[in-house]
Amino acid sequence: MKVGCVVCHTPTLKTADVTLAALSNKPVNLYSDLLLHNMGPELADDILQSEAKGDAFRTAPLWGLGQRIFFLHDGRTNDLLEAIQAHKSAGNAHFGPSEANAVILNFNALDERQKQDVLNFLRSL
Repeated sequence: MKVGCVVCHTPTLKTADVTLAALSNKPVNLYSDLLLHNMGPELADDILQSEAKGDAFRTAPLWGLGQRIFFLHDGRTNDLLEAIQAHKSAGNAHFGPSEANAVILNFNALDERQKQDVLNFLRSL
């Protein structure tokens, strides 16, 4: 089942090639690309940080998601399905549309069993 979450929530990144062998070129299962993404007006907090506009957020690592009580950058929900749906946002006069819109459309096209499989996987992290 390919929804597209991995475009931003990359399953594994590698550490840099450093002199300390224990930390060099090691896989880290963050489920994040650690990059900034425009998420649209629905998630925007209007906080400007350097080059990041008020709707730009660094991809939150999903590692440990199953242990969290609240979701999204501001903890606005304790409902994982609601957090997923919040990634969809049309643009407005101030912010463009969310980069995740196509992914959420893919998720919404899944049948209920497949959606539950995604939720179960996320809770297992």
